Amino acid sequence: MIEADVVIVGAGPAGSTAALNLAPTRRVVMIERLPQIPPRIGESLVPAARRLFTDMGLWPSFEAEPHVPCYGNRSVWGSNEPVESDFMRGPDGHGWHLDRGRFDAWLRVVAIGRGARLLAPAQMEDIERSEGTWRLSLATATGKVGLTARFLIDAGGRAAPLARRLGARRRRHDRLVCGWIHGGSFGSNGMTFIEAVEDGWWYTAPLPNDRRVLAFHTDANLASAGIARDREAMLRHATSATHLSELLSSVKFTPDERSGFTAAHGAHLTPCAGEGWLATGDAAINFDPLSSLGLFNALYTGLAAAEATEGYLLDAANALSGYERTIADIRNVYAERLALWYGTETRWRECPFWRCRIETAHENARAPQAPHL
Repeated sequence: MIEADVVIVGAGPAGSTAALNLAPTRRVVMIERLPQIPPRIGESLVPAARRLFTDMGLWPSFEAEPHVPCYGNRSVWGSNEPVESDFMRGPDGHGWHLDRGRFDAWLRVVAIGRGARLLAPAQMEDIERSEGTWRLSLATATGKVGLTARFLIDAGGRAAPLARRLGARRRRHDRLVCGWIHGGSFGSNGMTFIEAVEDGWWYTAPLPNDRRVLAFHTDANLASAGIARDREAMLRHATSATHLSELLSSVKFTPDERSGFTAAHGAHLTPCAGEGWLATGDAAINFDPLSSLGLFNALYTGLAAAEATEGYLLDAANALSGYERTIADIRNVYAERLALWYGTETRWRECPFWRCRIETAHENARAPQAPHL
């Protein structure tokens, strides 16, 4: 039996961020079901992350990592001509295109270095609560393991495995899916590129070590979802996006065998906290990739989760209700901005993808999430 103050289900960016902030003063155990960090789509980190790294004492360590600067965005959205936005004129400087596997591993190493314990691979089997203490049973590679803890954090991503077992439900905002391909490239200009097309939108960005990611986003219930699922069909479809095709040709994009298909819809958890537990990162709220805020949200809510957990363990009366208000505020601002972003693309208003996206974005913007505690 392992005794802990806090057990965190999931050791991705949100879970590791919560762990590294709690571990210096609390007994923290992270549970991760996968033995290795898998390939993931989602490599962009906005400039404001610099402030979070500084607050958490991580900036010198992150700055030493070999990630690629992102100087801004180039988009073909709302018109046929590209438009650029420059990060360097903002107060935080440039953002980053990440080696995502290295970034996730770095956060785990920091959390373990600060005192957190990692059990991986480990799968949660049974859970119960008695007299203010959680008791968990895990299946690991070496057999059964028992855990006790005063507080639980669900950082298990979109699946929200812990919160859903405790009765929480996820509200999906849309049906967005994403097909992605990795490959080699040369001559990157350090810009993220987005191009809207009739049946969805394309994204590409440079990665460290002369690499690049290409992604196509569409709705799961449309025929174009078959393109996103099929690597070769996706590469053929990319030639129909004029500016994207020119960019891929200019950087000599050479796709390799690393590709995938994943859910990309926005969603939120109701409730995202309860007596003795909370959810963070994608388990609490996840964003449409158009926002470029997924990783920043993981870091921000991971830090907020650590602060709320510490408040709860110190018997602060409003620790969890304050956390729920934070998540609700994030969701409300995001919904308003998403409606604005999709609303600016008017060239294909009557096409199924864009009609659905605009209607859904406005519906979510009109339905703010209220705290439940």
